[in-house]
Amino acid sequence: MAALLILILNCIGPPIKFLFVLRLVSNLRRSAAGKLVSHLSPSFDEGFTSRLLATPMVPLSPGLVDLPKVSVVIPTLNEALNLPHVLPHIPAWVHEVIIVDGRSSDDTVAVARKLRSDVRIVLEPRKGKGVALRAGFAAAKGDIIAMLDADGSMDPKEIILFVAALVAGADFAKGSRFIQGGGTSDMTIFRKSGNWCLTKAVRILHGQTFSDLCYGYVAFWTRHGSAMKLSCDGFEIETLLSIRAIKNKLRIFEVPSFESDRIHGSSNLRAIPDGWRVLKTILRERFVKTASASTAPVPTASAAPSA
Repeated sequence: MAALLILILNCIGPPIKFLFVLRLVSNLRRSAAGKLVSHLSPSFDEGFTSRLLATPMVPLSPGLVDLPKVSVVIPTLNEALNLPHVLPHIPAWVHEVIIVDGRSSDDTVAVARKLRSDVRIVLEPRKGKGVALRAGFAAAKGDIIAMLDADGSMDPKEIILFVAALVAGADFAKGSRFIQGGGTSDMTIFRKSGNWCLTKAVRILHGQTFSDLCYGYVAFWTRHGSAMKLSCDGFEIETLLSIRAIKNKLRIFEVPSFESDRIHGSSNLRAIPDGWRVLKTILRERFVKTASASTAPVPTASAAPSA
């Protein structure tokens, strides 16, 4: 009887902890919380979730819970028109916002400083999303690093879902557009097909049940950053992060997320060339020995002087 009780407690423990975390965080949106609970605690019926979320949320009292410090890293390239749709919506409890730029020809940096006076600017003149993210990771001072695109396609208010997953026990929280509560209005059938094939490749070669590989809304504990040994420069860094999380046996949670259309401008993503780089990364990580930490150079970015 005692063994049966222990087994039951082990099974229901993580969902209960999840619900506790969701209940404590005062900034948690009720609709977003519903998506998270329904995905990660499917054993709870809809009525229970509705009753939980209907309970009035109370502000956190100092000392009631120690929330980790969150660093949001945003790589930018000529995103001056999009930043007003992103930076004002980042939750106030976020510890720091890091803009990684250096190649923009518009007023991206000036707009970022105008919208958020405490923004940190990291100048990285070299080309590539991977280079920019690695520079941002190196500059981050928070307990958690969250990656966010600057084009308005990712909702900053969903950051709390990733933080909740990490606080509840995950090491690595990965956004998914293809689980309950997620979605996209930005992907063509061609890109969806490519993403499906690449996701299947990771599932077969690396033994992980991802539902969405090529999506860069990700958060992880900063302490795991050094174990990732990141060295790539382009969009494939998002895939490399996920695979290195698998290889380091990190506890991975998928979080439902909705991807909207880019608000202004055109994407720098090139479906075929970047898809090929992602595929090469998947194969290399499976069949080639991973480089040591000493051979994975960290970008030598510099902080921009205050305005």
